Amino acid sequence: MKRFRRHGQESQRDRLKQDLYQFNKTVEHGFPHQPSALGYSPSLQLLAIGTRSGAIKLYGAPGVEFMGLHDENAVVTRVHFLPFQLELVTLLDDNSLHMWTLRAHKGVSELLEIGRFTLTGPPGAPPSVTRVTSVLAHSSGELLLLGTEGGHVFVVEVPGFRELEERNISLDQVANSVPEDYIGRRNLEHVETLQENPVDPNQVVIGYGRGLMVVWDLEKHQAVQHIPATQQLESTWWTEDGGHILSSHSDGSYCRWTVGGQSSKDEEEKSDIPYGHFPCKAISKIVQLATEEGPPFLLFSGGMPRASYGDRHCISVIHGKTHVALDFTSRIIDYFVIRDGPLHTGDPGALVVLVEEELVVIDLQTEGWPVIQTPYLVPLHSSAITCSHHVSAIPLKLWERLLAAGQLQITHYSPKPWPITGGQNLGQDPPQRDLLLTGHEDGTVRFWDASGVCLYPMYKLSTAGVFHTDADPNDNMNQSSEGEWPPFRKVGCFDPYSDDPRLGVQKIHLCKYSGYLTVAGTAGQILVLELNDEAAEQTVEAKIVDLLQGQEGFRWKGHTRLDVREEPVLFPPGFQPFALVQCQPPAVVTALTLHSEWKMVAFGTSHGFGLYDYQQKNSVLVKCTLNPSDQLAMEGPLSRVKSIKKSLRQSFRRIRRSRVSLRKHHVTNSAKLQEANARLEAELAEMELAPVQRKIEARSSEDSFTGLVRTLYFADTFLSDSSHNSASLWAGTNGGSVFAYMIRMPSVEHRADEPITAHPAKEIQLMHRAPVVAIVVLDGHGSPLPEPLEVAHDLARSPDMQASHQLLVISEEQFKIFTLPKVSAKLKLKLTALDGSRVRRVGVAWFGSSRTADAGESGLVVLTNQGDLNVVSLPSVKMQVQHPCIRREDVSGIASCVFTKHGQGFYLISPSEFERFSLSARNVVEPRSLVEVPAHATATAASKRRAAPDGASADNGNARRDDADTESTARSVMEHALLNDEQVLQEIQKSLEGEPTLS
Repeated sequence: MKRFRRHGQESQRDRLKQDLYQFNKTVEHGFPHQPSALGYSPSLQLLAIGTRSGAIKLYGAPGVEFMGLHDENAVVTRVHFLPFQLELVTLLDDNSLHMWTLRAHKGVSELLEIGRFTLTGPPGAPPSVTRVTSVLAHSSGELLLLGTEGGHVFVVEVPGFRELEERNISLDQVANSVPEDYIGRRNLEHVETLQENPVDPNQVVIGYGRGLMVVWDLEKHQAVQHIPATQQLESTWWTEDGGHILSSHSDGSYCRWTVGGQSSKDEEEKSDIPYGHFPCKAISKIVQLATEEGPPFLLFSGGMPRASYGDRHCISVIHGKTHVALDFTSRIIDYFVIRDGPLHTGDPGALVVLVEEELVVIDLQTEGWPVIQTPYLVPLHSSAITCSHHVSAIPLKLWERLLAAGQLQITHYSPKPWPITGGQNLGQDPPQRDLLLTGHEDGTVRFWDASGVCLYPMYKLSTAGVFHTDADPNDNMNQSSEGEWPPFRKVGCFDPYSDDPRLGVQKIHLCKYSGYLTVAGTAGQILVLELNDEAAEQTVEAKIVDLLQGQEGFRWKGHTRLDVREEPVLFPPGFQPFALVQCQPPAVVTALTLHSEWKMVAFGTSHGFGLYDYQQKNSVLVKCTLNPSDQLAMEGPLSRVKSIKKSLRQSFRRIRRSRVSLRKHHVTNSAKLQEANARLEAELAEMELAPVQRKIEARSSEDSFTGLVRTLYFADTFLSDSSHNSASLWAGTNGGSVFAYMIRMPSVEHRADEPITAHPAKEIQLMHRAPVVAIVVLDGHGSPLPEPLEVAHDLARSPDMQASHQLLVISEEQFKIFTLPKVSAKLKLKLTALDGSRVRRVGVAWFGSSRTADAGESGLVVLTNQGDLNVVSLPSVKMQVQHPCIRREDVSGIASCVFTKHGQGFYLISPSEFERFSLSARNVVEPRSLVEVPAHATATAASKRRAAPDGASADNGNARRDDADTESTARSVMEHALLNDEQVLQEIQKSLEGEPTLS
């Protein structure tokens, strides 16, 4: 009977876990890392980006997002949507083609890979014959033309990937039709470009690397015109009236050729070098678009004078007498133009440019061609991210004030709406308003709307204005001098360069109820700011706090503190600083917390911690935690980098000296050589910077940085006896010490003039001296204490002050509960030590039931150095669930993780992208979208198919009519893929069986 009861209790607990916990990686925020290809579907109004890691990402209207990942770890080099269809084709640098589709399932579209294909040449042919260099998705939606390195053009039927051998265009066919007097006819080189005639789908232009362009008739299977350019070809563009072809070349020139007649050999090659007469870089892509009234738009990338501006990344836009060279801060990947109008047949409306570090959209209809703000794909890393802070459930008033301050910062953006509007966002409106704050290397804090699928920029705070820096306040990115040639104009917001690394933001804490914000930086500076709706001019005075407390024998070897401006500074509407604390020595601030109800800020560094009253602007408490033997704490992070570089240089010098001596003395003895190599490997291994995994063991008090403050915590609890609660500050250090201070607060009416005092009350030393990661006080019900002002705003119940409180100390190795006020151990949970697990991040979260609205429980969300996520129950301290989340090798991703109050989290998967995950069954933010082919696009597609080459429509028509053929085609594609995998395995086996290669 007991067994059945226990089994019933376990199954009930399992069901409860399913109601509360469910792990999902939901969406990626930010800009794709290392983009490599760009595609756009005018009919679907979807944007596609391929990356160097094999990812493919689709974006439409805000909230419409899809992501796919190729099985191959290869670079995506091309992305092409099939016209008027839900399919797209990707080409990887391993020469494989992949077919993807947006398939609807339960009313929501999913991005699925449905086929893969690799061109196979004749037996014995070199790989260059089938190495794809150019792709054309024919307007019929049924053909794919593949130009290759060998100069051939292969015609493939899609979506089944069936090669139409009888329609292929061989290099010999083209070469035999080339006039005898063309100097490059013996070697046309690779197919550089393929373009379809906009008014005649039977004609395509094949551009060869040497410069020759051939207009080929797909129906008649013959060349109808030769365009014998003499310069190396980069790109071609067929004008929309079909009357001209533009070609751009490697010498920075472009030419315009008339289409018509049998040959263009009599036509003189008229080249235009926009930025000549000195040698120029290649024009990699050229586009010309007609307008309903007035001159056309001419756009081209590159072409800059090589000597003077060869390092610039530019797209030139010429319209009538207006000529601008858009100057980007990173390399251009690709670009396209979106036309205005419901059918995208109007004037050019927006230029969309993908560069290596951001997506920039230019409004071509508004005077001055301003930038359109992006609702997604914002470069989070416009300055490197140094820390993050998440705040849930923002009150409406604070939200509106932040939005108003942010709107004043974006007046230079175009008023035009976002032009990419494909798909329907089916996601529900977010249940609450959430903020993600990111601190950056340049001293800025950026506020992001993290409520939904899109991480939308709301407001940017800069702390640099408080200090003297090398930046010129009048420096404007968009300024260009009158009469400058080329006519450069800086665009984009990616700016990775920091004027002073000491400005870097290390810790952030925002109180959503009071509007107070505190920001701490790399040089020991702590700013306290208040939200103000009006601009204000004020002086910020620094309060110097000596954390060493006059200890002798210590000399700070790190960076100096920042110089504070003595004159008044005009601060714009938004967060404005009114208090500044400067730690001495000016070390990195490692811990920070704010109590807006008590109007106090606590801060810690590697030397100690302090308490500051920002209402009276007085220092309340200073405690030095520095261990006398800890010399590393007297070196700043910048000096440590220098010492690491120095040791690396010394080691490589030893390596070079040993190699020189080996050569000099002609040492041929293999045993000696192996011994030398082993010694060098040991030296390099000693310099490994990765964290060492070790079992739980007592740590020496002489370990480096034992005095470093890891966590600070305010609590209203019982310290002296069980009947009198008081304000308190708790601090945990890297050496396993916990300090508790009792704070005496004056009455409310005397708060402004009576000083606050703090007295030491408790001190705990953990047995194993493991670093203290977090401290939490639990009330009489075992619930974590509410946030400051949370109860006053009726958003949390008052803590139970009748029963005894408990102290939860979380170290890297265990969770331990002590009773208060006696501080006697009660419970503990040890993390397994054999696999090297260490606690890296901790957060308190509320897990609501997915079935019952009011049901739920609090828990600890824990991230370990293995990249595992755990949920630990409170107050029983029992492990509930465990899920692998981040690769253990991804140290920066683990360090960047931040948790929300409702069981979600964010971590950096690259310098420019956050991965969002959820452990909650109730609170999940993920894209839910539906993409369908518009009715007008379907009609256009039908007319294009009728105008397509007969063979294509007939072949594809038969394939569409016969479902069995379609299934067999799909099966053959999969068999082909499996065969390729088998061949790869055989090659690997052969290489393993062969002789080892010496490097």
